[in-house]
Amino acid sequence: MVTINRKLLALIGGGLFAAGAIGFTAARLTDSGTERAADEEHHEEGEAGFIPLKPDAAPAAGVEVVVPEQAAIDEVLLAGRVVFAPNAQASVGAPVGGAISVVHVAAGAQVGAGTPIATLRSADGASARASLDASSASAEAAQLAAARERRLFDAGVSARQDWETARAESLKADAEQRAARAQIAALGSPDLGGTVVIRSPIAGIVNRIAIAPGAVVTQGGEIAVIADPNRVELAFDVPAASTGLVNVGTPIRAELPGGGRIDAVVSAVVPGIGGAGGTVRARPTNAPPPAGTVLSARLSAGAGDALTLPGEAVQTIDGVPSVFVAEAGGFRARPVVTGNAAAGRIEIRQGIKPSERVAGKGAFLLKAELAKGEGGHED
Repeated sequence: MVTINRKLLALIGGGLFAAGAIGFTAARLTDSGTERAADEEHHEEGEAGFIPLKPDAAPAAGVEVVVPEQAAIDEVLLAGRVVFAPNAQASVGAPVGGAISVVHVAAGAQVGAGTPIATLRSADGASARASLDASSASAEAAQLAAARERRLFDAGVSARQDWETARAESLKADAEQRAARAQIAALGSPDLGGTVVIRSPIAGIVNRIAIAPGAVVTQGGEIAVIADPNRVELAFDVPAASTGLVNVGTPIRAELPGGGRIDAVVSAVVPGIGGAGGTVRARPTNAPPPAGTVLSARLSAGAGDALTLPGEAVQTIDGVPSVFVAEAGGFRARPVVTGNAAAGRIEIRQGIKPSERVAGKGAFLLKAELAKGEGGHED
């Protein structure tokens, strides 16, 4: 009974130790049979530095296959966020003070340019409309008087001075009418009763409604916030020492906290004042996340021709930096000469070609499998 318990404990301990390699082992087993027999034509069992795991089966084993990228390894990390592009967001205010009678949309609604947002009734609006009507009547009367004085002057009945005075009064009345019309337009074009329909100036999504029916708002008070979610940019804070590394048209790569990449092109550079850092705005070239998303970017400081791999792709084997290069039947460990490292990537100066595929994330599993195989041959 004691012997059975000891065996049971040994099995449990071994299972916990090998939990991280379950996926790897399953992929190795899936890759066996006929495929393994074909592999053995090229790679004998136990060949030094070779792991018989087909690249197509690598993802199931937790190993990501990547290709080298050419980039500048000397990079500056920037903190940034997704912001709305100019004219992509509008804060709609009340053009005139009054009481809200109707709210036409709710937050989250899709609206077009000119869509009614709310209706209000305004005493000031009614007064302004009455002033327009009065100025229009005065302008019409002045025009008729000037025309009459012109006829009398042409007939020799009245003096030229009377016609010139009437004409000046007509011009003055026209100016007052134009001013009244401009005021009405600025107040949202209220009707005779002072009713004003407030409309969206842009197409987009209603992010916020700040009023409700019956609410009294003052002139300029917030009614709604509307934004076009498809018109966003990337904004980054750049240290003062790095502002010279970026210009309009410079490509920039942004990364999301949970993974994912956004390629963008710099559209504007705002230098800092008094030695402070500046701001860089970039236009994304692929689908960006929503406005407000926090992200980071790598600003290239070098020539951009270094061959780089993810840092986890390089494993130390027998004290030598190495990578696992994908072959037809598995992965082969190959020594490499590394260079600078930055932002999770490392420069590979010698040892691989740009077209070769190598193990990236999960390369440590291949290293562990290699060590296990070598240990077995030593026994």
